[in-house]
Amino acid sequence: MRDTRESRLLLVLLVTIAFALITVDIRGGEDSPADGARQTAATVFGPIENGVSAAVDPVGNAVSAIRDSGERHDRLAALEKENAALKARLGSDDRNRSRLKQLDGILKTAGRGQYGIKGAQVIAIGAAQGFSWTITIDVGANDGVKRDMTVLNGDGLVGRVTTVGPGTATVLLATDPDFTVGTRMEDGDELGFAAGQGDRPLRVELLNGKAEVKKGDRLVTFGSQADRPFVPGVPVGVVSRVDPSGGDLTRTLYVTPFVGFSKLDIVGVVVQAPEKDPRDTVLPPKPKPTPTPTVTVTVTPSAQAPADGQVPQEQ
Repeated sequence: MRDTRESRLLLVLLVTIAFALITVDIRGGEDSPADGARQTAATVFGPIENGVSAAVDPVGNAVSAIRDSGERHDRLAALEKENAALKARLGSDDRNRSRLKQLDGILKTAGRGQYGIKGAQVIAIGAAQGFSWTITIDVGANDGVKRDMTVLNGDGLVGRVTTVGPGTATVLLATDPDFTVGTRMEDGDELGFAAGQGDRPLRVELLNGKAEVKKGDRLVTFGSQADRPFVPGVPVGVVSRVDPSGGDLTRTLYVTPFVGFSKLDIVGVVVQAPEKDPRDTVLPPKPKPTPTPTVTVTVTPSAQAPADGQVPQEQ
């Protein structure tokens, strides 16, 4: 177009009309009379603009990628959170499997001894009621639990109930220095009393100072009058050391408990005693001794040595 007076007037007119349309569109907002035209233009020219932009505007693509990176970061954070939650659930499943295994052990022990038990979970451990070695369990009077009931797990004797609330109870562990339980030697009638010594083995005083006892012998609870606080036959532990007999009226043993007191989780309160003493039936099977390999040395006889003063003859 030639630069004439008419063309300059046309340009001014077009610019004036454009500014007028912009003003009307801004003031109209969502009800702008230009909205229909704008949507029509977007429909017609939008795909073309997108194609051209994708082909010739790598800078625009880079800017868009940078803008979207924040959204991707949020998605990654969300995935990491979901993974952490999944790991937590898996960990919880492992713990549940461990608890089921513990409960299964308790049920087997209860079955062999014919004990009526109430399962419980340890919810606290530490000093309570003036005792040093105690645990708190999540069952109480509302569950039929009473003071001076035996507490066990799948391995053996845990302790006895000392304090009972409506929904919880305190258990004095067999390792507490104030704990004492009557014991009986396996396969015999040698009686004694076991006392806790904290994290050291139980100290057992046998009533017979001349009793024949050796390392590896096992003990169970003797039982109390009316089965309170101890029912009979609950595994206590294994003899780890025997003090030499010095002619005393009693004999001292040191017994390693069957129960691992540092990892208590699921326990059982004996709410019903057995009709008869189970004796040694609750004890686990004795471990089979590992055979000691023997080495046999076979000596091959050598050629006969010549007598003194003789020279071997050549063949």
